[in-house]
Amino acid sequence: MSYCEKNGSLIPLSFVLGFFVRIVMNRWWDQYTTIPWPDGIAILISTSIHGSDDRARVMRRTILRYVCLCQVIVFTMISPRVKRRFPTYTQIIEAGFLLENEKKIIEAMDQAFPSYPKHWMPIVWAASIVMRARRENKIRDDYAVKTIIDELNQLRGNCGFLLYYDWISVPLVYTQVVTVATYSFFLFSVLGQQWNESHSDEDGTRIRRWFPILTVLQFFFYMGWLKVAETLINPFGEDDDDFELNWIIDRNLTVSYCIVDEMHQEHPELVKDQYWEEVFPNEIPYAQPKMRQNPPAASTAYMESQSKLQKRRESAMSTLSTRSRNNFRQNFLGRPSATGSYSDSIQMEDGPSRVTFSENQFDLPQDDANSSHKPSQSTIDFNDLIEQRRRERRERIRHRFLDMQSTHLRHDTSGAPYTITVLRPPSDETLSESQEAGDRAQQDPSGSKEPPPNKTEKQD
Repeated sequence: MSYCEKNGSLIPLSFVLGFFVRIVMNRWWDQYTTIPWPDGIAILISTSIHGSDDRARVMRRTILRYVCLCQVIVFTMISPRVKRRFPTYTQIIEAGFLLENEKKIIEAMDQAFPSYPKHWMPIVWAASIVMRARRENKIRDDYAVKTIIDELNQLRGNCGFLLYYDWISVPLVYTQVVTVATYSFFLFSVLGQQWNESHSDEDGTRIRRWFPILTVLQFFFYMGWLKVAETLINPFGEDDDDFELNWIIDRNLTVSYCIVDEMHQEHPELVKDQYWEEVFPNEIPYAQPKMRQNPPAASTAYMESQSKLQKRRESAMSTLSTRSRNNFRQNFLGRPSATGSYSDSIQMEDGPSRVTFSENQFDLPQDDANSSHKPSQSTIDFNDLIEQRRRERRERIRHRFLDMQSTHLRHDTSGAPYTITVLRPPSDETLSESQEAGDRAQQDPSGSKEPPPNKTEKQD
């Protein structure tokens, strides 16, 4: 019992049964699509064989009767229901598919070739009538003759395929394997899902009881699957879900005669349609206006090209950059610089100068230029910052000359002496004078520039 519960899943029931049902379903649908329908041939015959006299009418009706006779003979060979309806040729004659002289010809062929089916004989007679109609000029061109013969051959081929499906079925061994696998799986499941006893202590035993609801559902699913496949394996049988071949026979004969005789070259009166003046309808009415829907959009309807995307990105970046600069000027600079220097572009007050920076300084500004901005609490003393930059500049200039000596006499590899002249470090007074001259030049760019004082170089 424990062995069956643990190893029952080793049977590949899902794979075997699923593959079997797939084959049966494909075969079942292919058989239905192979059933021939004479509507196409009836329309060709009605439009190709001209004339309203009895001769042309007899030709059209006889060709379609032979087409339906071929179908009836095939159905009597593959369906028990149709065979009970037409057990002999006499019942076929009574139904109007066959005449007495035609019956004699078929019986003579049966005696000469008893081992072969004769469903193709009515198609041969129908092709002969088509050729006679061409000779009598009932059919006015050879292309129509060829088209009709091709349709007749296609119908004969479909009838032959129905016989092939009847002769060659799903291999019996495969059906038996699927059936045995299904029943074996549930036999092991019943054995493995029984109640069992387990000793818990010395006083007594403990019995585990449960209802295998999942196993019951599994049984219903797999057995239903198997029964569906067994029902669809022969759709021409006598089950309730099989094809209604007797109805197909009645329908085909009625529709064929209606197309080639009653509706031959007949149509309603030609009148102008309601959109004659508009040429085509701009909007077709609905019974319920809420049912109207927009046309379906293609998958790439809203997809833009790379050039358009690039232009949009450049435009967005340009707008963002312009707004950021304007926001920076409004928040930090306040007014444009008069001298062009960085320090002059800041609004300086009497007391210690402070500039307030907003935390969202680079956010996009609103459309209103007078919108208020909430300042943050972080501030910078700008006077100290300018003084610190000046000290750093003086220190950088001073350190250039720290490791240099005044003058050194060197000798090259040839022994000839040469002199190295090194500039001395400037003093603090010289640096201050240079800084003041630079500030005056920035304030008065159009004024004359005084030449800087000459620096003497001492050579040893």
